[in-house]
Amino acid sequence: MLAPCHQTVMSPEMLKSDATPARKTVSAPDGNPVPKDNKRAQVVAGFLRQVEPAEPGAESAKAQGAVIDRTSSQDATPAPTQSTAAGRPAGEIELKLIVDADRIADFNAAPVVAANARNKGSRKHLKSVYYDTPERALRRNGLSLRVRQSGARFVQTVKTEAADDPLRRGEWEASVQSLAPDLALAMPFIPEKLRSALETHPLEAVFTADIHRHVRMIDLPTGTVEVAFDQGELTAGDRALPVSEIELELKSGSASTIYEIALLLAEQGAVKPSIHSKSARGFDLAANLPPEARRPRKLRLDPSVTLDEAFATILRSCFLHLLQSLLAAEDGRNPEGVHQLRVSLRRLRSALDLMRSVGALSDLEALRSEAKWLAQELSAARDWDVFRLETLPTIAKACPSVAGFDALGRAAAARQSDAYRRAQHALDDRRCAVFLIGLGHWIETRGWRNDVAAEDLGQLAEPAVNFAQRVLSEQYAKVLKRGRRFKSLTIEDLHRVRLATKRLRYLSEFLLPLYEDRKSARRFSRRLADLQEELGAFNDMAVTASLIGELDPEPGGTIAAAAIAGWQARASVGVQPSLHGTWRDFTAARVPW
Repeated sequence: MLAPCHQTVMSPEMLKSDATPARKTVSAPDGNPVPKDNKRAQVVAGFLRQVEPAEPGAESAKAQGAVIDRTSSQDATPAPTQSTAAGRPAGEIELKLIVDADRIADFNAAPVVAANARNKGSRKHLKSVYYDTPERALRRNGLSLRVRQSGARFVQTVKTEAADDPLRRGEWEASVQSLAPDLALAMPFIPEKLRSALETHPLEAVFTADIHRHVRMIDLPTGTVEVAFDQGELTAGDRALPVSEIELELKSGSASTIYEIALLLAEQGAVKPSIHSKSARGFDLAANLPPEARRPRKLRLDPSVTLDEAFATILRSCFLHLLQSLLAAEDGRNPEGVHQLRVSLRRLRSALDLMRSVGALSDLEALRSEAKWLAQELSAARDWDVFRLETLPTIAKACPSVAGFDALGRAAAARQSDAYRRAQHALDDRRCAVFLIGLGHWIETRGWRNDVAAEDLGQLAEPAVNFAQRVLSEQYAKVLKRGRRFKSLTIEDLHRVRLATKRLRYLSEFLLPLYEDRKSARRFSRRLADLQEELGAFNDMAVTASLIGELDPEPGGTIAAAAIAGWQARASVGVQPSLHGTWRDFTAARVPW
């Protein structure tokens, strides 16, 4: 890695990535040469994960019960996909796919496996026990402790998620004597503030994993991939959760090979990229909680970063948020799942729109179209969630003398169920799987490089701050133009201001991290967020009116529907003075670029 005082200068030729690197070329998934730093990397669900190599003699030390540090590096360069001279893989690139439990045998017999597998493969039986304190101190601090048995061998593993990216995880392993944990071996890797809690509150078994794994090696012209078919279950008390997934691990050749195989497997049935570990699923099972739906993590961009690197970071953030939200949306118990999945798709489309500024990109337009399709399929579910869980209860509580809210709620519940069935159908559709796999491939190989016209390619090597200043200024000017004579704007005019403000909000989330050291960036972000929230209230009212128009409530429900319409009409008048003040504060804020 270059020292911070140096700057890498890229020419347009350096930015072009190869679709299929030569088999003997040490290269990253995007086709670029990699420094010989002897580091290992993984791609999990389309993301690179760097892992430091074990020290010389580590294997023999491990056999004697020593602890092996497999902490991931946060800022490392993607590792090569070739083997080292010693024959040990220099890099691991892995994609996990979730499949239906009753279809895994069909995937194992898929043509791409049957025609290209070296042999019938090998089978393993893996038994694991996950431990924590009764207060779940480890999990609350982003840690997990597991002991796994494979044959006669027992391995204890401590894992931790890094603050910036849950895909990059610290991992430390040690041989132990049985499925019982050895806390003394784990203590060096536990934060000091937690050690006293672990010493006074003994660990308990939270859940177990019983997995049967079938491993097969597949050779294609572009590379060799190890395919592991995992089937079994997680058990916590009297609750159980089936596990059925496929892991594709690149052994040599081009990273595109794993996506080729994933797409071919998708032809056999539903496959879904996932970043939810067995640990996360098991703890949710033990607590009887739905999967967590996270908000997107705050972006971090170095002010000296190139536009090409900024695009890659922004897109990875969008894709990460999308995959984090996917399982919660599919589960359906937590309405925040569908909400965050829609937000992630809006962020992705905004990021792809941002890239249009570099030039016409055909693949970009196709991905944007698919993101729009999926968002539309989820839209009704979110709208009915808001109506049933927020709008209806709030107004019913404020109007206790009005009858018919229960009848209106039952009619809305039926519509909500229909909307969720539509959303689930889209998430189960092969079209969704192909979109996700293709998106991950495009991001990690930086496919936009091959799609940019030669005359526009040089822009990618320029500092991202130059690009940010231009696009932020243009969008800010558009918001101000649409907001002229703000106090006299109609509802339709305010809607146009809202759309321009929303786009500026996403652009700011993506690009203002380049100006993180400026106080004006944080102040501007807050005032922009306040403006978008208040403008959004007007849009929510329009959506509510549309939803009420779709309902056919039971007798008496029409009175409640009229009460909601009247309530919101009055509210729209009441919020206008506040909105005018928020607009004034926003226009007075100093722009940070």
